[in-house]
This record gives sequence, C-alpha cells and structure tokens, in this order.
Amino acid sequence: MNDAAEFPVSKSNSTQIDMAQSPSPYAHWMLKEIYEQPEVLAETLEQYVDASGFRNDTCAALRQWLTESKNEIVIAASGSSRHAGMAAEIMIEEISGIAVDVEYASEYCCRSEVATKQAAVIVISQSGETADTLAALRKAHRAGSQTLAITNVVDSSMAREASVSFSTEAGCERAIPATKSFTGQLLNLYLLSLLAAESTGAISSAALKPLLIELASLPARIRMQLLEWERTVRIVAQSYHEMKNFLFLGRGIHYPIAREGALKLKESAYLHAEGYPSGELKHGPNALVNSETPLVMIATVDHADADSVHRYEKTVQLLRDMRHQGAQILAIANSGDNIVAALADHTIFIDAMREPLLAMCEVVPLQLLSYYMAIQNGIDVDNPRNLTKAVLTE
Repeated sequence: MNDAAEFPVSKSNSTQIDMAQSPSPYAHWMLKEIYEQPEVLAETLEQYVDASGFRNDTCAALRQWLTESKNEIVIAASGSSRHAGMAAEIMIEEISGIAVDVEYASEYCCRSEVATKQAAVIVISQSGETADTLAALRKAHRAGSQTLAITNVVDSSMAREASVSFSTEAGCERAIPATKSFTGQLLNLYLLSLLAAESTGAISSAALKPLLIELASLPARIRMQLLEWERTVRIVAQSYHEMKNFLFLGRGIHYPIAREGALKLKESAYLHAEGYPSGELKHGPNALVNSETPLVMIATVDHADADSVHRYEKTVQLLRDMRHQGAQILAIANSGDNIVAALADHTIFIDAMREPLLAMCEVVPLQLLSYYMAIQNGIDVDNPRNLTKAVLTE
C-alpha cells in the first residue's frame, strides 16, 4: 500500500508560501493543529508552572477564585468544550473533593433562576464568544456567582467579563474541528483540579511536586508518539473506509474522550458516531453492534490507581464479550498491553501514565482518525458543511 498516494499529507515547497495563510508542510490546518499540540501544552505549562510549582503571578487569581467558590462548581459549555468540562468534573471531584455539575450552556442559560445553583461557574469556549456560553456567563453574573472563563482568546468577551480569565495557550485555531484548543482546555482544567486540591488541603506540596514533574513530561511524550499514532490510524482508516456507523466507548474520564472522538467523526467525516459509557453498551446500544458498526474502545489503565484498574478489568471483559459477539474493535490501550491487543482488530498504543494524562493523549489518535476518515472521502476537513468556528447566534 502506498500511504502517501492514498493520504497526501505534505504540500510542495517549490513555490513561495505565506506561512500565515497556509498550513504547509501539512495538507490541512486540522492536521497541522493536531501536530501543534505538544507545543501548545508546553507553552501552557510554562505560563502557569515553574520549577518551584504553580507560578504566583499567573495563578494567584485562580487560587482566590477557588477560595470563594464555596466548594461547589457548575461548568457551562457546548460541543467539544462541554466534553472538556465533563472530564473536569471527574478530575476536580476525584482530586480535590469539590462538587462539580456540568451543564449544556444552551440549557443553563434558559433555566429558571430558582433551578440554577448558587455555585461558582466555569464557562469554557474556544472563541470566548459562543452565544449560548456567553449568555450562561451573564446569567451567572446576574445571580451573583463568581465566574471563571477558560478560552483560547485572551481579549474575548468571556475573558473580559468573567471574574477570572484562565486562558489556554493554543493560539489561533484555523480548522473548524477543535483539536489543540481541546487538549489545551483539558490541561488547564487538570491544572485547576490540582490547584483546587491544594486549596482544600486534599493534596500536600510534597504530593503535588511529582504530579507536576510528570505533567512537564507530557508534551515530549505526545510528540514522540504522534508519528506512530498517525501511521496506525492511516491503516485503520483505510480498513474502515466503507463503514458509516461507529460506537465510541469509555469509562470514567475516558467516557468524555469517547464522546469527543464521536463528535470529531461526525463533524469532520460526516459519519454517524455515538459516544457511550462502556457499561451502558448492553443497556440498549448493543442492538446496533454488527460487523459494519465498529467499536472504538478506550482500554487504557493507570496501574497505580485501584479504581482505574477496576474499570480496566470491566473493559477487558466487555472486549471479550464483544469479540465473542463478532464485533469489529479498534482499541486504545497501554503500550505493551497484549491482552487488549489480542481482543481487538486494531490497537493504538499509549505510553503508561496517570489517568488524566492518558485522557489528554488518547484524544489525539481519535482526532487523527476523524481526519483520515474525512480526507479519504474527499471532504474539506478544515471547513465541514453547515458548521462555523464559533456559534455566535443562538
């Protein structure tokens, strides 16, 4: 198979190209922005963390906001940003003990004042201008809530209007499907969960230090794995060329990543895809499973976390059941996990690390899957039909 012929990635550099107007040497902005993610994560870490820990100049306002949050947080967001919020709910609650509720921004801004909680509110938006999310922020302000905006644009409406702005360092994102902005949001939210744990006393300075050291290695670890992920995904995409329906499955923090993978496939490749908690498959969706509906199953594990191991064991059992049922399976697993690899038709391997970091890694090959499924069908992946980069009207 000539991969280059099937999946053109690079553009010719024989003519002078304005790099600000071209994704060269990549064929599309989406692929370029997927490859920019290690740099985005490194720059974000530099902005908020130094050798001694969290930087006081950029994190003092975040600490104060957490102090005033009264141990209850509502996250309002839409689309990919809501999936980041769902991951944040798990990270913040499990690491710090602070209660978190995640709302669709479009629903939160329309709920009665009586129904909305008197909690601190986080809004998440790539552009900082999303109409529903901006309306949710303003509703929270009217209720007297302390607000925090996580955006990709430091001078956006949300960044200006929120009590505190906590911007990502993703820079301009040209492709409509969110890639580097999503991983940037995940990183900011993980940092916030660690700050929250510090503020509640759930984690000591001594325990925090190794977490930040491991986190500092994340950009390089993603960079080292990207080419292999792309190579594997190109083979998978060609194998699934005729498939029109996909089910994405994950447990715990991997469930919102499964949802994000399904959303990417919908918006990029125009394919029907749904994300479910793995344990819900047999409660109805299993009726859809056949040889023409591949399962994308996230089966990574943090062996240092007993709860993660428990989830993994349940996922492996589901893999066995689905293999016996005759399903086609694409698994995402820890490097060297021969148990999962033996049960799957295709396996994408992720280096072992703590569970929140696994989530930041495993979304990247899912982005690549949606990219290659799209371009092999001739879709303009940077400008999918009926979508805009920022939804500015309700």
